[in-house]
Amino acid sequence: MLEVKQLTAIRDERVLFAALSFTIDSGELVQIEGRNGTGKTTLLRIVAGLGDRDEGEVCWNGETIESNRDAYHQDLLFLGHQTGVKRELTAYENVRFYLSIHSKKAVEKQAIFDALTKVGLAGREDVPVAQLSAGQQRRVALARLWLSDHKLWILDEPLTAIDKQGVKVLEALFLQHAQNGGIVVLTTHQDMFADNPKLRKIKLGG
Repeated sequence: MLEVKQLTAIRDERVLFAALSFTIDSGELVQIEGRNGTGKTTLLRIVAGLGDRDEGEVCWNGETIESNRDAYHQDLLFLGHQTGVKRELTAYENVRFYLSIHSKKAVEKQAIFDALTKVGLAGREDVPVAQLSAGQQRRVALARLWLSDHKLWILDEPLTAIDKQGVKVLEALFLQHAQNGGIVVLTTHQDMFADNPKLRKIKLGG
């Protein structure tokens, strides 16, 4: 369970949000929405333990994320605006390198190729990331989701530069992760899960 308690964030003397509280249980899919500048990215970075807050706390399974940081990060997959891929490595090597650091289970080579196929990179697995477009580089990062054993996914605009078919594939993956007891928290400007009761929305900025 993820708990945000009385969270306040101030940037450049402007209050983005104040005394914000919510709870997300296992099996939930939550979209953070609001106009540009309302603090969506700031909120996700704070919840991921990567940004500073002015007041409040974030708890994971009843403990603050600071008191049990290592365990929290073992359960967390965060994908922000920066893809975190290494330009000198191929798409395959990037995913393998990420898994060598963050995965608690062994992953076969074919599983990595399958994940890259899922995100539309079939035939580009051995191409250096520096030669891929910005959208393709983001797809390399998204391939991690198919191989993830993390319980909590925090995703900032994961659908950027993804076509309609790709969005449908990702929607199905997000629903599957929630159905398996995981948590997905994301921001997106796309209309996802139209009228799907599985999606809960938290709006910033009134």
